[in-house]
Amino acid sequence: MRSIVYLIGAGPGDPGLITVRGLKCLAAADVVLYDHLVNPRLLRHARPDAEQIDVGVAAPQALEQEAICYLLAEKAREGKIVARLKWGDPFVFDRGGSEALFLHEQGVRFEVIPGIPAGLGAASYAGVPLTYPGGGDTLTFIRGHEDERRTRAAIDWTSLARLDGTIVCYAGPEQLPHMLDALLSHGRPEEDSAALIYNGTLATQETTMGSLGDIAGRVRLSSDRRAAILVVGRVAALREHLRWFDVRPLFGKRILVTRPREYAAEFVDLLESLGAQAIEAPLVRIEPPDDYGPLDQACATIERFNWIVFTSGNAVDALMGRLLASSRDVRALGSVKLCAVGPATGEHLARHGLKVDLVPHEYRADALAHALAQSGDVRGLKIFLPHADIGRDVVANELRKLGAEVIEAVAYRTIEADGDREGEPDIYRMLLERRIDVVTFTSASAVRSFVKLLGAEPAADLLGTVVVASIGPVTAEAAAQYNITSAIVPSKFTIPALVDAIVEYYS
Repeated sequence: MRSIVYLIGAGPGDPGLITVRGLKCLAAADVVLYDHLVNPRLLRHARPDAEQIDVGVAAPQALEQEAICYLLAEKAREGKIVARLKWGDPFVFDRGGSEALFLHEQGVRFEVIPGIPAGLGAASYAGVPLTYPGGGDTLTFIRGHEDERRTRAAIDWTSLARLDGTIVCYAGPEQLPHMLDALLSHGRPEEDSAALIYNGTLATQETTMGSLGDIAGRVRLSSDRRAAILVVGRVAALREHLRWFDVRPLFGKRILVTRPREYAAEFVDLLESLGAQAIEAPLVRIEPPDDYGPLDQACATIERFNWIVFTSGNAVDALMGRLLASSRDVRALGSVKLCAVGPATGEHLARHGLKVDLVPHEYRADALAHALAQSGDVRGLKIFLPHADIGRDVVANELRKLGAEVIEAVAYRTIEADGDREGEPDIYRMLLERRIDVVTFTSASAVRSFVKLLGAEPAADLLGTVVVASIGPVTAEAAAQYNITSAIVPSKFTIPALVDAIVEYYS
């Protein structure tokens, strides 16, 4: 029997907190039903052809719980594998138990895949150990906002306040003031340590520390309408010694990543590992050439070249993709030497089991001709140059001046973004509202696309209020042509070097 429903705990926000088992089941699903609180980046692990259904309260047509249960059973009866992504853990202050019971009564196979509960995850990311020697012998979790129709939890506050241990409250904006007042009025000491955590495990996490009385006073005066995790107990005082998440060098910095999505993973991972909030807004995308003919012709007689010069990882992937799609393989390269601009391009070759013969000391196309000339006389050598459709002619022209025979072929097209960006962040509004701290450009085409999208004058004006980071001088020069100043340009033109330069800028 193939059909099954997986009730998957997606964790409290950070997409890296889902379990390996959860990811595996998500990737196998034909249908994905997800809550509005589930991080959208997790949906990228679903199959491209999987049906995705937002059943949360923020969906255009939010579904009632009963309707969700029937939908799960209906999809399973169609013979499909269904992934039900749940915020936190399915069986901790969630409707996962109700959904599992309904599936059981309907005779539908299901499996529950635990996730990290929000109370545990938020506290850990805030540097608060929920249990600790001397911190008391009890750990109590209180539901405060699963049922939005209730404003007060039905709790024996007197007994709870007397417990010597830690209390973790899931608190909606309506419930939080009542919970704090109830703890204090039923005997919990005002001087007891407390931590109030918003947006737990995300780069936007905010943690407020203080005594229970102090936190209660702040909440009464606050107009904040977000749900929160409240931790009460001696363990909360350990935060100042155990903070790790919100003291990282880029914590809270909102950084716009304009790189094509399929090549942005390394950049995003590095930024987020340092605490930044990476906002993905790809301004260019990579497409196949209009005509594979010239590239295929080069692959058919690839052994005749003395050198192949790669100016980007995209060129490597395009050439190797066509070579391996033919009747030939890497052995066809024989004694052909390989030149790559920078270690990142070299890494793309390494993925195909190929070693680079030459990398210029300067990671820019202009330095290639000079580096090849220094390696030996290039007169009469046959050099193949696969490149983008909008690639510059500098390398080919310089090599021809040195007497080389240069064969070129368009290996891929770089398509700039236009006005149709459905599902992408509204860059203009975010810049206008000062919700972006750093804008990064990793290519001249990304700069041109940005200017095309916003207009030359608005782009220059808006980028004058943020930090602009360009991966190298060619990209910075392209930005300067539109009166955009790059405050950050690394000495090495790689993604890790760009991230290091951003860290150095803020340190």
